[in-house]
Amino acid sequence: MSTLNKEKSLAALRQMMVIRDFEESADKLCLRGKVPGGMHNSSGQEAVAVGVLSALAPDDVIATTHRSHHHTLAKGFTSKSVMAELFSKATGVSGGRGGSMHLAGVERGHFGGNGIVGAGVGIAMGAALGIQTLKHKKVAVGFVGDGGMNTGRTWEAVNMAVIYKLPFIIICDNNQYAVETFVGRVTGGGDLAKRAAGFGLPSFNINGQDVEEVIKYTSEARERALAGEGPTFINAVTYRYYGHNVGEKGQYRTQEEIAEWRTSKDPIDYFTGVVLDRKFATQQEIDDMRASVKREIEEAVAFAESSPEPDISTITQGVDSGKLGIQL
Repeated sequence: MSTLNKEKSLAALRQMMVIRDFEESADKLCLRGKVPGGMHNSSGQEAVAVGVLSALAPDDVIATTHRSHHHTLAKGFTSKSVMAELFSKATGVSGGRGGSMHLAGVERGHFGGNGIVGAGVGIAMGAALGIQTLKHKKVAVGFVGDGGMNTGRTWEAVNMAVIYKLPFIIICDNNQYAVETFVGRVTGGGDLAKRAAGFGLPSFNINGQDVEEVIKYTSEARERALAGEGPTFINAVTYRYYGHNVGEKGQYRTQEEIAEWRTSKDPIDYFTGVVLDRKFATQQEIDDMRASVKREIEEAVAFAESSPEPDISTITQGVDSGKLGIQL
C-alpha cells in the first residue's frame, strides 16, 4: 500500500485531531443546552472521513447522513462555521437554518446531511447522474451508515449507478451499530461487500481505522469513476465511541468493547505512531499540534457563542432555485 508523504501525513493527522476535539467539545456543549436539537457524535470514525475526503478533489460532490460533522470538517469547512451551525447561528454553514443534521454547502459540493436513512446515497447518485450528463470531470460520493445497508433506497441507487456507469462512490461509514442494533445481527449473508458485488461493481471491505488504507481505496475508486468504469462500493469498518445520539444511556454494548476499540484500534493513536515511526514529527511537534487544535476549537466555540442569530427576514433566501447558482 502506498504511503503518504510528510506534508500529507501531518495534514491528515491534524484534521483527525480537529474532528475529535470538535466532537468532544460539541458533545459537552450539547449536554449543557448550547446545541439545540441534539447531535450525533462521530468520535472514533475520523479516519473514514479524512481518508475519503483526502482522496477527492475540492469540487467533487458528497452527500452524507445524520452523523456528518466529520465529513463536513474533512470537506474543508472551518470548525468555526460548523460549530456556529450547531449553535443555529447566522454564521453557520447553513446560515443557522439546518443545525447538526443538515450541514450543507451546495456551492462547494456538499449536498448535505439529513435524517433519512440511506438518503445520502440516492442524493449523491443523482449528483453523479448530473455530472455524467454535463460531462464534468468529477465524482460524487454517497455516505451511508451500516443501518442503511438494509434499506431499499440504498440498493436502488446502487443499481441505477451500475446500469449507467455513473462516476459514483458509495462509502459505508460502518460504525457497526444502527442506533442500538449490531450490524451482524440484521445483515443477511454477513458480508456487505459481497452483497454490493452482486450488483456488478467493485466492492471492498476495508479497515476504516487506517486513514492511508481509506485513501488508497477511495483514490482507486475515483480513478475508475473518472475513466468511465462506473461506481465502487467501500465498506469502511470503524467504530463510534459514544451513543447513537448525545445523552443516550447505551446498554446494548459493553464498556469492555468500547475500551478495546479506544485503546487498541483508535485511528488517531495509530496514525500518530505511524508519523512518529517515519520521523515525520517529534513527540514535541505532536504535542504542539494537539495544543494548536485545542486553541482552534476553543476559538470556534467562542465564535459560535458570539455570532448573531439568523434574521427572520432571511428565512426564504435561496428558495428561488434560479438564484441558487448551483453547478454540478
